Amino acid sequence: MFSKLVKAANAVFAVALGAALLGTGAGPAAAAPPVIGGGSGIIIDNMFECTVTTVGHDSAGRLVGLTAGHCGDAGAKVYSEADRGAGQIGRFVYSNSELDYAVIEFDPGAITPVNRIGNVTITGIGGPAQFPMIVCKEGRTTGNTCGIAWGDVFGTNVETWTQMCVVEGDSGAPVVAGSTLVGMVNAYLAIACFGPEVGTNMSAIMNDLNARGGPGSGYVPI
Repeated sequence: MFSKLVKAANAVFAVALGAALLGTGAGPAAAAPPVIGGGSGIIIDNMFECTVTTVGHDSAGRLVGLTAGHCGDAGAKVYSEADRGAGQIGRFVYSNSELDYAVIEFDPGAITPVNRIGNVTITGIGGPAQFPMIVCKEGRTTGNTCGIAWGDVFGTNVETWTQMCVVEGDSGAPVVAGSTLVGMVNAYLAIACFGPEVGTNMSAIMNDLNARGGPGSGYVPI
């Protein structure tokens, strides 16, 4: 499982990609709900900064999003980094420490959901990236970066390793092959931005969501 991999890697040379400590103040109120999509920066419990993986609807019609599980536990409050004046926009309703992903349920009318942030557009969900595919991510800290996919290095059927620049705050960033969402950013190894990145596959997340039921089950991106 993902958590076991990270623990093992930490013992040798890994540094988990944690949420960045909050260092920004509140901004002015917006005239319209903040735009949120895969790649948007979010603030959790007024303490930490992470990145949204994707926004869409589940089978019950709820407007939900995904991010890294280590960004918060169920009940954690979510704010838009770009528009603090908008107030709370949602909350964590589920957090999985094994696969390191979390489900956010957005408050009705609190955001403007989109499928494109920066240089990443998400048009669908696909299987894991394989070597030597080129994948890209959009993170709230380092923006848009791309690199080669090393694939499922340890044969876990859960995570994929890539050579993309990621640092703290990029946790949860969408990993795409073209416009297909294939995974999320969870950790980097050894040196920030230079070490390989490892993240959970969207296929593993979707399988868990659908098997568990509840918020996020049957997820379809905007």
